[in-house]
Formats: sequence, C-alpha cells, structure tokens
Amino acid sequence: MRLLGYTRVSTAAQDAQLQVDSLLSAGVQKRDIFSDVTPGSRSAVDRPGMKNLLGYAESGDTVVVWRVDRLGRSLIDVLNTVNVLRGTGVELRSISDGIGPATTTGMLMLNMLATLAEYERELITERVNAGIAAARSNGTRFGRPVADPSVIAGKLEIVRQERAKGRTAEDAARLVGWSRATLYRHQQAQAKNSAQP
Repeated sequence: MRLLGYTRVSTAAQDAQLQVDSLLSAGVQKRDIFSDVTPGSRSAVDRPGMKNLLGYAESGDTVVVWRVDRLGRSLIDVLNTVNVLRGTGVELRSISDGIGPATTTGMLMLNMLATLAEYERELITERVNAGIAAARSNGTRFGRPVADPSVIAGKLEIVRQERAKGRTAEDAARLVGWSRATLYRHQQAQAKNSAQP
C-alpha cells in the first residue's frame, strides 16, 4: 500500500506549499505528490495532475489530501472524484477533515460522501427527466426537426439530375448538403410514399 498525495491551487500565484508540507508530514513521499494549478470549473478527472494520479494509483493505495475540497471545485465534483477513487480500490484520507479508512468515523464520512454522490446523481436525473416531460407537455419536440417535403423533393431532383450527368451518389448528395446515407434514406422514403395508394 502506498500513500499518494494530491494538491490543487486555482492560480499560479497561489502557493501549494502548506498542502505539500501537510502531505509530507502525513508520510507521503515527495515523488508521490501529484499537483494541479487549475482555474475555472474544470472537473477533477479532466485535470492533468489528477489524470496522472489516477493512472498511477493501484488498488490498495491511499490518496492523501490536505482537505477534501482540494479534490474538486464543487461538492458534486468532490463526490464524483471520491467515487472514482473508491471504484478502483483506492482509499482517500483527508488530513484536516478527518476523513479516511483508518478510523470508524473516517470510514463513516467516506461512505456518507459516496451516498451523497449517488443521491446527487439521482436528483440530477430526476430534474432532467422532469424538464423533458414539462417541455413535451408544452409542445416542445425533440429529435431531428421535421423537414419540408417540398425542399426534400427539390433536393432529390437536383441529385437525380447530377447523377444523370455522371456524378457519384456521394458527390451529388454533398451538393445539396447531405451525406450519402441521408440521400439514400430520403430516396427510400420517397419510393415508399410513391408506392402507397
């Protein structure tokens, strides 16, 4: 089992030395400290230092942070990062917050974070589904917009003329702003419609 450290500051003007000193005091080797300087709302798993840490960490390792908020810019980001770590068998220890696998309270806090992350994901799903249902009830249509049949017919006629001149289906389709697959789909729909009584 290895202790791996992680530090994060928002700007290069900020100093991570307090975090580094705390990690060293907790037993993390300097070579095992991963760092990020990330302004904005970039999620933890998209940061270079965190990516390197996740690629380096193995099941049984413990990631040590000065405070749990160093893992993310928002609660959901922190919770998602905790879940990513725990999902790969990596434990988390937060020095200032008393979160970690070594004590019953620390384990309780880790489990609470994991439960909160799951709860937050379910709330987001519920809100998205409720928003979609409300939009549908107000007449919003989802998916590809309905095309004007006369426009499609006009484009099919242009394609027919260009094909008669020797152009390939792909080139003719591109002339009217379609892919070859879209052309074939419209040709099949037209053939189906003209075959119906």
